[in-house]
Amino acid sequence: MLKPLNSLKWVAFAIDEIFTISAGKRLTKDSMDSGDIPFVGASDSNNGITNWIGTANTSFDRNVLGVNYNGSVVENFYHGYGCVFSDDVKRLHLKYYADNKYILLFFKTVILQQKVKYTYGYKFNGQRMERQKILLPVDEGGNPDYAYMEQYGRNLMLQKYQQYLNYIGA
Repeated sequence: MLKPLNSLKWVAFAIDEIFTISAGKRLTKDSMDSGDIPFVGASDSNNGITNWIGTANTSFDRNVLGVNYNGSVVENFYHGYGCVFSDDVKRLHLKYYADNKYILLFFKTVILQQKVKYTYGYKFNGQRMERQKILLPVDEGGNPDYAYMEQYGRNLMLQKYQQYLNYIGA
């Protein structure tokens, strides 16, 4: 059985201690061709997808957490599919652990906890993103407990599946 979140030891880490942070690439509406590749902008809805384009560029990525540092700041979305990122969105990949849907979704929630501190007068720019501290559960060695984060996400998904099955009477 997985320990409850409130029984764990939590330690603050800077985002750049945990992630490799890569920039998106500017793409104006005039230079976008219609297509079937999701284009991720600084939106708070539709998983950040603001358009569908026909050509990929150097910001094409998948299995990544896209974090807005402009527009709807700190909003972030997991992208398991290939997509192109605007220059208002940073792409985060784990440095010391394989990117994983469940772990990245755990980080989505952890990073969103910082949203309240960023306003018009205090922007969430690239440097602040790198230095931003986030609280993470740690293992006995004081390292982020990725195995716990993954299992926690899997358990949440299983609970949701069970709710659906109960709802439809299966």
